[in-house]
Amino acid sequence: MTMYAALLRGINVSGHKKVPMAELRTLLTELGHGDVRTHLQSGNAVFSSPSDDENALAVELERAIEKRFGFPVPCLVRDGAYLAAVAAACPFPAAELEGRQLHVTYFGQPVDAERFARIDPAAYLPEAFRLGDRALYLYAPDGLGRSKLADALSRPTLTKGIMATSRNWNTVVKLVEMTAHDGART
Repeated sequence: MTMYAALLRGINVSGHKKVPMAELRTLLTELGHGDVRTHLQSGNAVFSSPSDDENALAVELERAIEKRFGFPVPCLVRDGAYLAAVAAACPFPAAELEGRQLHVTYFGQPVDAERFARIDPAAYLPEAFRLGDRALYLYAPDGLGRSKLADALSRPTLTKGIMATSRNWNTVVKLVEMTAHDGART
């Protein structure tokens, strides 16, 4: 069994697209997954599955959510090894920063640097970003809510055609911990 994290995009924000975590856990269990747990109310679920197809797991979950709740919710599913590798590859000094200062945007597919070439990094200092494996790391010293770089990075022209969802560093670390041992509860 492999441990996975499901990252749901845009749920439980300002009372829209409500997906109670208890119902999400029930739904994942009904889909045949084990070791189901959730983290926070913002769409983070961990589960075990014998499948090795992250995309198929995501599509299955998206369909089940739409059927159960009546609205579409984009989902990414990533295994624990990938989540750990993304955390380990962080180009910023994560141990020295507050969780609100560092974010990871997970992409549904690889992205190339050319997509972000029009962003002048010097114009946003001290904020900074770096690309990783289907991920973008964002350092925003004043937090995401005040980040001009985060606004620039989320422009539709840059994100068109790509499923993307962001998590702060505290959540990144927690998901790594929750998926650390295949088939084992933490």
